[in-house]
Amino acid sequence: MTLYYSLVFGLLVFEMVVFMALIMPIPFKVKRKLFTFISDSPLVAKLQYGMKITFIFILILFIDSVNRVYRVQVELAAAKNQGGAAAAVAGGDRMEVQARKFYSQRNMYLCGFTLFLSLILNRTYMMILDVLRLEEEVKTLRGDEPAKDNKLAQAGQAGEIGKLKEELRKRDKDIEVLMSQSEGLSKEYNRLGDQFHVSDGTPKKNV
Repeated sequence: MTLYYSLVFGLLVFEMVVFMALIMPIPFKVKRKLFTFISDSPLVAKLQYGMKITFIFILILFIDSVNRVYRVQVELAAAKNQGGAAAAVAGGDRMEVQARKFYSQRNMYLCGFTLFLSLILNRTYMMILDVLRLEEEVKTLRGDEPAKDNKLAQAGQAGEIGKLKEELRKRDKDIEVLMSQSEGLSKEYNRLGDQFHVSDGTPKKNV
């Protein structure tokens, strides 16, 4: 295996490890901090940019390997259709063609799986970000925790319901205070009425 295909294989193994890390069950707070760091880190952004360039080269290698597989298939088909020339492909020549076919197919599968897994990783990463953002919005809407200004919790007015619940609790307390004050005023009014009015309706005289 040549050096660049060895690097492609190493990248494939790295993608498999990252994918397993993404699907592992992690506590919500830890996962939120981790993905917030990944989203905000300039180093990770530069790494992602470099990976995009790398995948462009892997795509070129994939196209080249597909072309090689196609040419080997055409060569084998032509040799089989030539009758007498097919004997020339026997022995060492046939083994050489089969070896080229095997290596071309191996390189094609290696590059193809690497590109395919990169698409899966990108989509999985975006889906996890969406899930974290939605969980953040749900917690904020329930009033379990205040709204936070970060890239995972673009909630906008997500804390309005929690604020309204808090205001409703304050209004309930105000109503209870007003009711208690109303009862006190009513008792005071009755006491003053009893003080200034006698039972037949004539006011009392001050001594």
